[in-house]
Amino acid sequence: MKVAISTESNEVCPHFGRAPEFTFVSFEDNKVVAKEVLPNPGHSVGSIPQFINEQGASHIITGGMGHRAVGFFQQYGIEVIMGVTGKVDNVIQKIIDGTLEGGESLCAPGQGKGFGVGKIHTDADDDHDHHHHF
Repeated sequence: MKVAISTESNEVCPHFGRAPEFTFVSFEDNKVVAKEVLPNPGHSVGSIPQFINEQGASHIITGGMGHRAVGFFQQYGIEVIMGVTGKVDNVIQKIIDGTLEGGESLCAPGQGKGFGVGKIHTDADDDHDHHHHF
């Protein structure tokens, strides 16, 4: 399994699109076998989900993101886990321990808009009570 974590100064970034970098962690037999930090490729519509998919990640862990971004990740079959905070190494340990829990997005409604593209309705817009667990 490979996960991507939106990161800033070795902490989970509250908004995935504004994260300066992404930490990619590969697990085998419940152990970390690879860890790589790559810079954010730029925040144009759909570019980050595509980038995460190209790196082979099956999950994105972040503080939050908008419904539209969730929809882009779902198109790639990437599970979104939001509401996560703290140091990246602590998050990795929670994944290993099986105790990482996601929750509500930490992004306030309206953040991340204003890039000149209208809101696209996705199935994620109708899924307000879905919580993710590892």
